[in-house]
Amino acid sequence: MIIPKDLDQAIGLALRHFWQTRDSQLKQQRSPNAQGNRGAVTGGKQMDCIIELIQSILTANGVPPDTIFTDSDLELPGYYRPNKKWDLLVVDRGELVMAIECKSQVGPSFGNNFNDRTEEAMGSALDIWTAYREGGFGSQKPPWLGYFLVLEDCDRSSAPVKVRSPTFPGAERICGCLL
Repeated sequence: MIIPKDLDQAIGLALRHFWQTRDSQLKQQRSPNAQGNRGAVTGGKQMDCIIELIQSILTANGVPPDTIFTDSDLELPGYYRPNKKWDLLVVDRGELVMAIECKSQVGPSFGNNFNDRTEEAMGSALDIWTAYREGGFGSQKPPWLGYFLVLEDCDRSSAPVKVRSPTFPGAERICGCLL
């Protein structure tokens, strides 16, 4: 696999774009009904440089550009829902090779929102793998699925979370989250 020599720099630039776009969207938010930081995430486009970086790594490794989809035709069949729109697909000769979803997790509500991101990633994977198993993609090799998460690095994102399970005391020892 070819990894760009300036990969660290490219990732840094992509993350800088993420934060600049997010901040710009927050400033442009004018709706009197808007709550919190919602405008920064509903505006879209903050993950574009991450997607472009992934795309450039793929093409550097021989993936034909015309098999990579990032702007349109991003819907894949699901089993539990009719379809889901992904952020980047590689489709070669009618077969799904790769699907990548990009998300971000920024404070202040890391506990609740991280639960949502976890459920979303697991649910998307379950949905597409079930559709695959049931023949939704025809007879092809299993695709590669990726979930790229930008997580804000701050005290709150690395702080332990409270594990509460009064009905099943001791269940906290099996929790894979930060303790």
